[in-house]
Amino acid sequence: MTLEIPSLPYTTSALEPHLSAETVESHHNLQKAHLAQVNAAIEGTELAEAALQDIVRKAQGNLFNHASQAWNDAFYWASLKPAAGGGGGEPADKLADAITRTFGDFARFKAQFAAIAERTFGSGWLWLLQRGDGTLSIAATANAATPLTGDDTPLLACCLWEHAYYLDYRHARSKYVEAFWNIVDWRTVADRMK
Repeated sequence: MTLEIPSLPYTTSALEPHLSAETVESHHNLQKAHLAQVNAAIEGTELAEAALQDIVRKAQGNLFNHASQAWNDAFYWASLKPAAGGGGGEPADKLADAITRTFGDFARFKAQFAAIAERTFGSGWLWLLQRGDGTLSIAATANAATPLTGDDTPLLACCLWEHAYYLDYRHARSKYVEAFWNIVDWRTVADRMK
């Protein structure tokens, strides 16, 4: 079975002005390149019929890096929604309640998320996670690392690789994270809760 990248759930320009069409297209093309590497590596192996998330959980080394990046990117794209289509704002209901219980309120959550993004060195990912006991946490992972290999449930991903923001924000990661809040699909994030 050849793994395929799902189409973006919106046009490449739909996230503007927060993420440009050029950034989205470039980033999505990198995701396709990662998946091409995965397909080449698993051909003729016991992983040839496996789902991408299963490959991430079983792989090591270069195969893990490519598979995890492809999975993380797919999760990231599904976490976003054009502002004109209802993206951004604040979470509601059970997600809002969980954020308030864990962080005090939404503003404190955003401030903590932004602070961790800013002090994360190099490339990686920033996640909102749900622990086994239902509480929430924020975690940064380096490079291609993913919570998919652990016990926590990922709810939201923010890509901290430069290709996710450099064309639009240069080295100003904080401006990218500030813009990120305008395109988060809080309904999808809430639907991922257990």
